[in-house]
Order: sequence, then structure tokens, then C-alpha cells
Amino acid sequence: MIAPRFAPLLFALLMALFMSGLMSLLLTLIHLGPVVGVAAIWLRAWLLAFAVAFPVVLLVIPAVRKLVGLLVAPARSAS
Repeated sequence: MIAPRFAPLLFALLMALFMSGLMSLLLTLIHLGPVVGVAAIWLRAWLLAFAVAFPVVLLVIPAVRKLVGLLVAPARSAS
């Protein structure tokens, strides 16, 4: 198991992995259609997309957390 202190990094890694994979697959299929060799083309696109997505996710996480904090109402106390 991974130590809990790495949870934010693991979350960012998985989020970037899934989002870049799905978006690159969708865009590859939209632009090329189901052509021969589409899997290899998509995997190359995914690698490039992930190489950009992961650092970007790490950079924007603080701003996104702050924005979420501004948009979400404070929790009410149970009493």
C-alpha cells in the first residue's frame, strides 16, 4: 500500500491519467475515425497528453481548491 501522505499526488496522477486517456481517445476517434492502427496513434497521443496533463494538474490544484472553497457554502454545525 501507498503511504497516506502520497494521496494527493496519487489523486493527481490518476486524474491526469484517466482524463488525458479519455480525451485523447475521443479526439483521435473524432479526427481519424476507426482507421487501421488507431490504437497506436491514440497511445502516442495519450503519452503526449499525459506528459502535459500531469504537471498542469499539479500546478492548478491549489487554485482549484481555493475556487471550490469560495463556491461551496460552509458546513453547518450539527448543534
